[in-house]
Amino acid sequence: MSAPIAHGGGITAAAAAFGGRPDDWLDLSTGINPCPVALPDIPARAWHRLPDRHLVDEARRAARDHYGSGEILPLPVPGTQSVIQLLPRLVEDDRIAVTDKRIAVTDKRIAVTDDRIAVVSPTYGEYARAFASAGFAVDAVDDLAAIGSEHRLTVVVNPNNPDGRVWPTDTLIAAHDRMKAAGGLLVVDEAFGDTDPALSLASCAPQLSNLIIFRSFGKFFGLAGLRLGFAIARGDILARFEDWLGPWAVSGPALSIAGSLLRSDVSAICSRINERCTGLHAVLKGAGLRMAGGTALFTLVADARAGDIYTHLCRHHILVRKFDYAPDWLRFGLPPDPAADRRLGEALQRFER
Repeated sequence: MSAPIAHGGGITAAAAAFGGRPDDWLDLSTGINPCPVALPDIPARAWHRLPDRHLVDEARRAARDHYGSGEILPLPVPGTQSVIQLLPRLVEDDRIAVTDKRIAVTDKRIAVTDDRIAVVSPTYGEYARAFASAGFAVDAVDDLAAIGSEHRLTVVVNPNNPDGRVWPTDTLIAAHDRMKAAGGLLVVDEAFGDTDPALSLASCAPQLSNLIIFRSFGKFFGLAGLRLGFAIARGDILARFEDWLGPWAVSGPALSIAGSLLRSDVSAICSRINERCTGLHAVLKGAGLRMAGGTALFTLVADARAGDIYTHLCRHHILVRKFDYAPDWLRFGLPPDPAADRRLGEALQRFER
């Protein structure tokens, strides 16, 4: 098992190291909408009963209409991290079903000796970790053109985390077709795609049989604590995910909330996110920091003093995201309001250059 990855959101640990109450910190270390939407009414039975099939079906229909996935009913999952963990099992399952090549037993897991996984990098680290932990060779590639017939599965995050890199739809479809021709799968993680629906492959999914799309619910709606996401893929893949996750994988309240919010008008949410993004950019520009990328939900800064800036902000009880593989990078999530903009701006102005 590889070492755990340090993600954003570690306010408890930051407060233990730098002082203060966790509730008093300004958490800019995640890419979550800092202005959560108002919760819709949740029927009492959603809390009282196990999540019945009609709740699942309604959430799936709402997700289909919201994401535009046509004949595919997206599968609700308890956070997309849960299905990232299942991807190695999916590859092993498919490989064993179609090949008589020699297999090896390693750490009590069946792994095909010549399988490789491509992850367009740098990106969300849990993909590489999940496959490496399952015994797969993982190739960190910097371009979709680098994927080859040796790759059983390719992962691309679009738009990418943490640099916001965007892949055109035609390029992704061409990558899917190359993977399909080699008997492989393309996974497109659209966790940060809600503010620009034109980037999504969801509408193409019914025609792309070897495509898997992951969508995050909590980031856009500001409800990450629900632990809810959706997978879009052909029926047999979704059926395997559902079987492996087991019964009642997603809570009744989460399904009820999804069924309501995915059918709501989200234009005000997009406007608020864009407003907050504009506020963050003004603060970073005023502090003389170079914005190197990002999405509407976060901004990447490149600066040789990133480590010192990170520590300085922590001493002011402001947490941003640093990266061990890129020590000159910092990722800033959105401040929730103008007062938080001012708090960040004042802390940055106090940084000794």
